[in-house]
Amino acid sequence: MEAMSSVASNGAVSPVRSLLDDHLGIDSSTIPVVSDAVPAYDHANVQVALNRFLEVDARTHRLVGLTGSQRHFAAFSDLLETAHMMGVRVGAPDLVTLPTGPTTSLACVQFGLFLIDDRGKRLAILMRGASERGDQPGVNLEILTPSEGHAAAILEELHGLMQEHNIFRGQVIAFGETAMGHRGVGMLTFFPRPQMSDNQIVLPDQVLASIERHVLGVAGSRDRLRRSGQHVKRGLLLHGPPGTGKTHTVRYLLARTHDHTVIVLTGGGLQWIRAAVGLARLLQPSLVVCEDVDLVAQERGPMPGYSNPVLFDMLNSIDGIEEDADVAFVLTTNRADLLEPALAARPGRVDLAMEIPLPDSAGRHRLIDLYGSGLELRLDDPDRVVDRTAGVTASFIKELLRKAALIAAESEPGDDRIRVTDAHVTQALDELLDEESALTRVLLGGRGDADGSRPGVGWLRPEG
Repeated sequence: MEAMSSVASNGAVSPVRSLLDDHLGIDSSTIPVVSDAVPAYDHANVQVALNRFLEVDARTHRLVGLTGSQRHFAAFSDLLETAHMMGVRVGAPDLVTLPTGPTTSLACVQFGLFLIDDRGKRLAILMRGASERGDQPGVNLEILTPSEGHAAAILEELHGLMQEHNIFRGQVIAFGETAMGHRGVGMLTFFPRPQMSDNQIVLPDQVLASIERHVLGVAGSRDRLRRSGQHVKRGLLLHGPPGTGKTHTVRYLLARTHDHTVIVLTGGGLQWIRAAVGLARLLQPSLVVCEDVDLVAQERGPMPGYSNPVLFDMLNSIDGIEEDADVAFVLTTNRADLLEPALAARPGRVDLAMEIPLPDSAGRHRLIDLYGSGLELRLDDPDRVVDRTAGVTASFIKELLRKAALIAAESEPGDDRIRVTDAHVTQALDELLDEESALTRVLLGGRGDADGSRPGVGWLRPEG
């Protein structure tokens, strides 16, 4: 306190104010500061917009930084007056590298001061990124300019550039995912778009055709539907037992919608439904995928005061999308019977509910070919395998081929492609259907023999 009082009594001036006074050509302490904040996940979008803004002809700028830990806790106006008392000095800017896609990055300003000449109008923009300490939850811009209305015009231009050059457009992103093994910023993570061909999805023809028409068909005819007064916002519910291929079907849709922005919510990420829907509206055409939606959308019970705020957010967010918006909601669940009727039984929220069924014999034949495509598959009697796998899921077939390949690799060591025979598949199937593998079958969706007569297996069959 004595040192601060001594500095003040000696008439010392903030180095930040001196810098700004010189740049603006006016007493900067008399100018109001105009602030704006955006979510932390938009940090790279702010940097992209600023880069585009500064690239305009006749605009010049200089980027400087401020040093001293106390700079994080002071507003721009406070730094003008008291930087010298807090030990804040002019120095190099703080930079951080942030992802702009699954494999791309951008150097962004974490804490820096842009001194700009906007075609004769001087201004300064202090940019601060989100703080890991929690005192700065988002990205903050503070603008200082002596020209009336100039700051508001700058912010409007920057927001327009953020929308025009948004890094999330056409990407597959997820809210609430861990960043471990992925590239993300804050609560948002980038994922590569799945690559799948038509022969890698095994569903009954009518089921697949209905799903494609509802998601892809509407997108392909969006303009004509709008001109004809039809809504293009739609909802699709995929339901069925675990392991039948709901997530696989979602991956297929993602692979087919190259021009769509895809926003995935799963587990704890479902709480970010409002932010996801906001991005979907901004970046349409888009898909919002809500996996295992029964976690938050169970039917409201009779208990007084019972409520689920995430469910209400979901209902309100879906309702808030305009009918002519090209936004598709794709919901998945293992327990459609638990879903809140207001979500699953109201047009405009879910327009199509499709059960992803257990594969029939023809489907199991196709699944064996699909999951055995990388192997040297030599089955003399594939029909016997198909018959023994009646009532199992696609996940079970996939694990069956993997287990058979492992058995074959152990019996015939080498570096060439693994050769799988009837004997290998039979051994793998015997192990998976063994009594001690009951829990494995539950996890894979297996149900045992079709007639349920195998001891200890019949209980795996769902009621009804």
